[in-house]
Amino acid sequence: MTILENVLIDRGSRYAVAGGPAASKADAEALIKELKKKKKFAKATHNSWALLTDDGPVKNDDGESGAGMVIIRMLERENLQNHLIVVTRWFGGVHLGGDRFRHIQTSVNAYLDDLKR
Repeated sequence: MTILENVLIDRGSRYAVAGGPAASKADAEALIKELKKKKKFAKATHNSWALLTDDGPVKNDDGESGAGMVIIRMLERENLQNHLIVVTRWFGGVHLGGDRFRHIQTSVNAYLDDLKR
């Protein structure tokens, strides 16, 4: 699993992104369990994730409403199948409104850029 920490900070909220190969919801949940072995990720406010499987999209907003769909759309654009992406947010005390969706996109783009290297 690849983890990119401190992707961005806005009004106290911090973002990280992680991911790796996964072919099913069970694979995704196993990777998330591995990620949460790191205490800071277990204590995060949100670990939103998505995955395009051969059977269709799978997502979990983890309380960050709409986050999974943002990740799915980006995976579809990249035609990236069987690869989990998790966007982690530590809430900083200020609601970000619609900016949170841009931050999810920024985080996913950082991951995709890293994946292409």
